Amino acid sequence: MLRAQRIAYACKLPILYLVDSAGVFLPLQDEIFPDEDDFGRIFRNNSVLSAEGIPQFAAVMGNCIAGGSYLPVLCDKLLMTEGSGLYLAGPALVKAAIGQEVETEELGGAAMHAEISGTVDFHEPDDPSCLKRLRSLVNYLPEDASLPPNGFSPERPESDLYEIVGADNAKTYDTHELIDCIIDKGSLDEFKAGYGQTIITAFATISGHKVGIVANQKQPVQSKKGGIEIGSVIYAESADKAARFVMDCNQMKVPLVFLQDVVGFMVGRDAEQSGIIRSGAKLVNAISNSIVPKITVVVGNSFGAGNYAMCGKGYDPTFMVAWPNAQYAVMGAAQAANTLFTVQKKAAERAGKNFEDGELEELQQKVKERYEKTVDIRYGAARGWIDAIIEPHRTREHLTDLLELVKRREFQNRTFATGVIQT
Repeated sequence: MLRAQRIAYACKLPILYLVDSAGVFLPLQDEIFPDEDDFGRIFRNNSVLSAEGIPQFAAVMGNCIAGGSYLPVLCDKLLMTEGSGLYLAGPALVKAAIGQEVETEELGGAAMHAEISGTVDFHEPDDPSCLKRLRSLVNYLPEDASLPPNGFSPERPESDLYEIVGADNAKTYDTHELIDCIIDKGSLDEFKAGYGQTIITAFATISGHKVGIVANQKQPVQSKKGGIEIGSVIYAESADKAARFVMDCNQMKVPLVFLQDVVGFMVGRDAEQSGIIRSGAKLVNAISNSIVPKITVVVGNSFGAGNYAMCGKGYDPTFMVAWPNAQYAVMGAAQAANTLFTVQKKAAERAGKNFEDGELEELQQKVKERYEKTVDIRYGAARGWIDAIIEPHRTREHLTDLLELVKRREFQNRTFATGVIQT
């Protein structure tokens, strides 16, 4: 709910709420009631969205009790179906609180709110009628500007993505080929193509929409400064280049599209001496302060600080989607499982435990299975870390739709600034 409201606020999108809520789940009240991003924040957002002139319509199509009753009343229009209930406290709680005995319909039924309290704007006999009325009301909203003209086509068929990338996240590939399946034919203008090659930066169009693309190069590259560089790894020069490009897109007011397939930053003596921390911080700073819309697509791995540097969830992407093969974690399953296993094994040994044949292997397998579950993108999607899992061959289609939505966002008159950046 909160994520949907944030998207609506950022892109000036109307919200339709279909309400059937029993309010706060009491056994978990400490997890959903008191904090700034908990239950009550929904109503605060209702109020702020309304003040911004963003339309909100609510249709009560079932129970709407206690805290849940505030949401529809904070909306512009309120529809309610016969048989639904809208009240701060149900009959049982009313009796316990004040000793009054009252029937559900008299307490908070649709007819009562439509004819006595005046809370309901449209009293509907059933769900189909309610949805029909909702569509009719939405039809009165101002229409968007016309979509960009048709006739754009990608450099390569979108179906080629399955051959280029595949389901095995360990596979290497040339990310230029992936980009060709997403952007308009002949529109690529690559920025600093020969420098910092483990990140590709380029201007392009997608169905006519101008974008800046920041993508991890998955295959090894030959650097004239440092020899062979590993694909999916961010080096100092690639971070510097990407930071410069992100700042340039903000100056030009061009939306950014991030294509993530990253395992993290390069480590070791040479990397540290090259200023990898400074360069990485520069990129994080530029992304954190970006004023243009940002859309992130996880096409493979999204590990560690690489997730941050490529506009992960913590860096306010306007939208964030992922392919079904994506993995999202602090590090890969194999490395993490081995680390966790070693820690648990040493802790057990310090406690005096002696392992019998097969016990260590069983423990290691359990640790790996537990970690692999959390790395799966479905685990992240279920927790709101991404907005949608999409089919790879529909990436261009989804980006076209999302770029149309972010046009509604007001960023053209904002000023881009980063504060202090180490050079």
